[in-house]
Parts: sequence; structure tokens; C-alpha cells
Amino acid sequence: MKRIGLLSDTHGYWDDKYVTYFAPCDEIWHAGDIGSMELADRFEALKPFRAVYGNIDDYKTRAAYPQTLRFTLENVDVLMTHIGGYPGRYDPSIRAQLYARPPKLFIAGHSHILKVMYDKKLECLHMNPGAAGKYGFHRVRTLLRFVLDEGDIRELEVIEIGQQV
Repeated sequence: MKRIGLLSDTHGYWDDKYVTYFAPCDEIWHAGDIGSMELADRFEALKPFRAVYGNIDDYKTRAAYPQTLRFTLENVDVLMTHIGGYPGRYDPSIRAQLYARPPKLFIAGHSHILKVMYDKKLECLHMNPGAAGKYGFHRVRTLLRFVLDEGDIRELEVIEIGQQV
């Protein structure tokens, strides 16, 4: 069993609440637009960290993290990217990969809109944690926590970190 903390679109913004919310987690995953290597380093120091780069990330971040990350944890096949779209409207940059070999869990960020949807066609759970940073049009900063356990994805929690100022 692994407890996962998932966030996206921090845009270089650190909030000390991350420490509190990710304390019970075994890993932190970031779905892009990290914003700086300094911020990535803070997450790396906190917990084991998996991330993809986003469209605003600089060359240092792009050198440290891939555009797309695929891995298996607790018998769950995970595919993570920054710009992914949603079930029925996947981004062209990832669509072929999704349809060729659908993961059990597909994670994307970019939209700043928290959304969790099941894609019946691909038999895949899609998660977008919204935006945890202060840059963008979102009104509430959000993240997700969930558990992976021997092929199951469960105990999903939506966490509102605070108002976007």
C-alpha cells in the first residue's frame, strides 16, 4: 500500500501547508508546471518525488524531469503528463499513447481545474489535481491524496489548500 499526494501547477509557489498535507503520504507526484528547480528540490527533500515538466518549466526542470512518465506502483499502471485533456477529449500529444496501451491511472494537469473521471472506453481513471499555486484563473488551490493498493485506487481525498489570491 502506498499513499500518494498529487498536485500540479504550482508555478514556483511554495506553501508550508504542503508539508502538513503530504505528511501521511509515501510519495509526492507533480503533474507539471513546477515552476523552478528550487521548488522541485523542496519536494524532493520532503518525500520520494515523481514529476513531469509542464509548458512553463525552464530548461533545468525539463532536463531533470520527463514530459511523460509511465511506471507501475502497487500493480497500478500509471501514465502522467502535463497537457493531457480529458476522457473523450484527450490532447493529440498523448492520445495515441493512451489508446495504444491504456493505463489504469492517467494523470494530467495544465487546466487548473480539479477533475476526476472514469473513462469507460479505456477502463482508465483520469485525475487532474487542479492547481496548487497562486498563478492562474482558479479560485481555490487544490491537491489530491489517494491510496494505491495491489491494483486498487482508493481513499481519494480532495483537499482545498486555500483561496487563490
